[in-house]
Amino acid sequence: MKRLLFDVNVVLDVLLDRNAYADPASTAWALVEQGLAEGLLSAHAVTTIHYLNQKAVGQRRAKATTEALLEVFDVAPVTAEVLGAALALDWPDFEDAVTAAAARASGCHAIVTRDPKGFRRAGLPVLDPASTTAWLANPIAR
Repeated sequence: MKRLLFDVNVVLDVLLDRNAYADPASTAWALVEQGLAEGLLSAHAVTTIHYLNQKAVGQRRAKATTEALLEVFDVAPVTAEVLGAALALDWPDFEDAVTAAAARASGCHAIVTRDPKGFRRAGLPVLDPASTTAWLANPIAR
């Protein structure tokens, strides 16, 4: 089964029901819930998502949402090695570099993000949410 690391923006698109982005992000998320792919979030993404969601919906709902996220998604660790690998990438956006390094260290096959330009040198396929279903269905991607 393919392992997909979901970027913060895709998860927030669903949680915050962001216009124009929520539907494709929800479809990609549903692939994980249906068991068609294994979904991961980087450890730092979980804290960022919780923080931003808490600002939008309050502490109690954010906690419940984070608990629900952890039932659907596994967590890609952010270790000293991952941080070192991210620093070595020397990208302008360190958070994206950490996401890419965590994906690689966790054996992910692709990153799902609404910002594919931010991951051009990720060393693995970078998918926008709308193309995730087709990518998984492609026998070459398997």
